Order: sequence, then structure tokens, then C-alpha cells
Amino acid sequence: MAEPCIEVKNLEKYFTVGKGKLHAVDGVSFKIEKGKTMGVVGESGCGKSTLGRTIIHQHEPTGGQIFFNGKDVTKVKGRALRDLREHMQIVFQDPYSSLNPRYTVEATIREPLLLSHRYSKGELADEVTRLMQLCGIDERLRLAYPHELDGGRRQRVGIARALALHPDFVVCDEPVSALDVSIQAQVLNLLMDLQEQENLTYMFVTHDLSVVRHISHDICVMYLGQLVETSPSKELFERPMHPYTKALLSAIPTTDIHAPYQRIQLKGEITSPINPKPGCRFAARCPYAVDRCREPQELHEMSPNHFVACCRVEELN
Repeated sequence: MAEPCIEVKNLEKYFTVGKGKLHAVDGVSFKIEKGKTMGVVGESGCGKSTLGRTIIHQHEPTGGQIFFNGKDVTKVKGRALRDLREHMQIVFQDPYSSLNPRYTVEATIREPLLLSHRYSKGELADEVTRLMQLCGIDERLRLAYPHELDGGRRQRVGIARALALHPDFVVCDEPVSALDVSIQAQVLNLLMDLQEQENLTYMFVTHDLSVVRHISHDICVMYLGQLVETSPSKELFERPMHPYTKALLSAIPTTDIHAPYQRIQLKGEITSPINPKPGCRFAARCPYAVDRCREPQELHEMSPNHFVACCRVEELN
């Protein structure tokens, strides 16, 4: 395996809620190789966005470790954190609310360049032009405001802003979920082209399995703050092993009239993420749950780079 750009070990992020702790991210470990994309999927509220924001220190971790290019950056503060953020950026889900409505396209892209103090006055305009061309933004939109742009162009501005300081790692927090289907493919292809040109490493957060299959090299499946399965993208779709992963994949619509459509319907109550008991958090909805599922579950390697957290995985596959 190549040297990882990002590595997290037993990462935790808890929020105080009343008299308890909400376990948004609980004991998550994985690596992302340089120049690769790790997709993180799961239903709403599973903690995937919180995971990405914790890695880039928008949220401070409760426990565990974060390594960036081999260096422990878990507890960086002050100037060191500011320097780190030049190398770790985020593309937000909503391209409208993430842009300042009083800033033009030019001002939005120029702001991180100004704050970096790397460029002279004369160089700023040229660098803004370069970033606009890189992200496919027309020159005629240079002085346009966010309300004058459609969703796809707004997201391109957000991507250009994220890439302004040449980051190594970018968290893509559902960057196409707020866009029309016709625009989604354009933005996804742009992200893939930029990854190849700039040697970017992505963590791609989404609940759309078709999207994550298109863009990801590896995939992590999250359920209530924990990873239940990680695998190379192709293998996950060909050979899912965890019952939750199988249920997720069964929800993907198919146009094949010759293939039987067997949707797995999950029943039962969702376990509360506030002070959860030890054991599999999916057990309350799992049709295969037994008594030993109440014990803590750990990821086990079932095939090369394919890890599953289920005590019955060998019986069920």
C-alpha cells in the first residue's frame, strides 16, 4: 500500500446532549492513499459529515488520532492549525449558503489568496483567472454574485475557493446532492479531472450509492458513528458482506428487467446514539441478530482490504 495521505485511528467525536453524550463518531479507523478517493456512505445522521469535519478540525476530536502525511495533527493549535488548513479543505453541500452573498465570484476566490499573503497585487488577478479556468467558470461571471448563478456554477466557485491554496486533501461533503441530476455528472467529472491534474486526495461523503460508485476507489459504510464495512469500491458492490451494506445496496434502483428486484426492508427501532450500549448498533434492525451481537464488534479482514464488523459474517456469506 502506498503512503497514506490521511490516517485516522480510533477517532471519536462526542457531543454533550442533556445528561448524556451523543456518539457522532465512535472508534473510526481508516487510511486514504495519496491521490485516491475514499467514499463514506450511510443514511442521514450516521456521522459521516461529522467525521469529515473532525478530520479537518472544524470539530475538535474527543479522542483518537489524526495523521496527515505521516504527521500527528490531532492536537494542533494556533499558527500550526492555520498552516494545516491550507493543506486540508472542504467543499460544502449547499453551494448557496456556503458562499458570501455580498462577494462576487472574483472576491470569493481571491479571499483565501489574500489571507495567505503569498501573492502580490498584480499576481492576485492572474491567480483568480487561473482558478476560474481550472474549474470551468466563464470569465464573464467574474463580477457576478451568488444569486445570479445556478447551482452548478456556484459549486464550481466553491471548488475553486477550496483549491486556491493548493491543498493535498479535500473533504467533499455531499457536493452534488443539492444539484440537478443533469448538473451532478458535470461536477463529478470536474472533481475527478481536478484530482488527476492536482494529485488531490478526497474523502467523498454521500448517501447516493450510484455517485460513490462512480468516483471512489475505496468505500467505508457507516452506521450510527461506527464503520461496519470497508472495501475497494468494485468489490463492495459485487460482494457486500454486512447485512446493513446489503440493505443499502438493495435500495439502488435498477433498469434491468431481467434481474429480480429484491429490496431488503429494515424493520425495528433505530438505536439511540446517546450513551449507546456496547454491541452492534445495527442489531435492533438486523434480521440475523443473535445474543452475541450484543458484544462489541470489531472490523475483521475477510479478503484483501475488505473489512467487516459482524460476528456472523462467515455464516451469512
